[in-house]
Amino acid sequence: MASAPYQTLSIEKRGDVDWLTLNRPEALNAISLQMVHDLTDYFGRLYNDNQVRVVVMRGAGRAFCAGLDIKEFSGGRPDDIPFGGGFGFQGYLADVYVKMRRCPQPIIAAVHGAASGGGFAFALASDVRLAAESARMNAAFIKLGLSACDMGVSYFLPRAVGSSIAAELMLTGRFINAQRALATGLVSDVVPEDQLDMAAEALAQEMLAASPKGLRMTKEGLSLSIDAPSLEAAMAIENRNQLMTSASPNVAEGMRAFIEKRAPNYIRD
Repeated sequence: MASAPYQTLSIEKRGDVDWLTLNRPEALNAISLQMVHDLTDYFGRLYNDNQVRVVVMRGAGRAFCAGLDIKEFSGGRPDDIPFGGGFGFQGYLADVYVKMRRCPQPIIAAVHGAASGGGFAFALASDVRLAAESARMNAAFIKLGLSACDMGVSYFLPRAVGSSIAAELMLTGRFINAQRALATGLVSDVVPEDQLDMAAEALAQEMLAASPKGLRMTKEGLSLSIDAPSLEAAMAIENRNQLMTSASPNVAEGMRAFIEKRAPNYIRD
């Protein structure tokens, strides 16, 4: 599937991995209306794109994403746009995060510098977060007279760090730095700035060692099981996904490769 040209994003295709770069470095990659258009199109296309298996999301310049572009929206949000399920711009931007969770490809957020407000939510909506030593993240909404419960943060953050730390960060808007983010489980690893892309590349390649359907079903199953009401419900999801993956010829190939001590040669399924 051909990728569309974007004004605020750059998409670099490295084999089966898309490197999505938020590309407004002069504004610390702040979220503009055009960026919402671009992200809506990109993540909407991913759902049916079986050529892309992993996405790495990062920011150009000095920051990951500084949140909403305050200069652009200082006069108010464009709530007359015909999008957002009746919620105007609020719903239109919120749907980007829903699309990120809905797409079957694992998303790796490579965070450096500021990840604030909606930028923090981009990191939280990703499957794995890697941080450079410079990373600083916060729920900036509350600093602007708004509720900190925005763009999925109230859903994602307590699941990542627990209710007490989530409440602390959301009720104050204070920044959490890279080392504390690692200690609380908010990020998986912290690396020097010049090694962030290398760490993301290594992680993406490890993910690609899984079968295509196995990778997709694992993202889906994990997302559903986190909210499962019981062990039995989680196991029902697992049983369904294992039956789906076991129908693929890749399972036999994976077993042969294990016995023969070689890398499996999976087909797209």
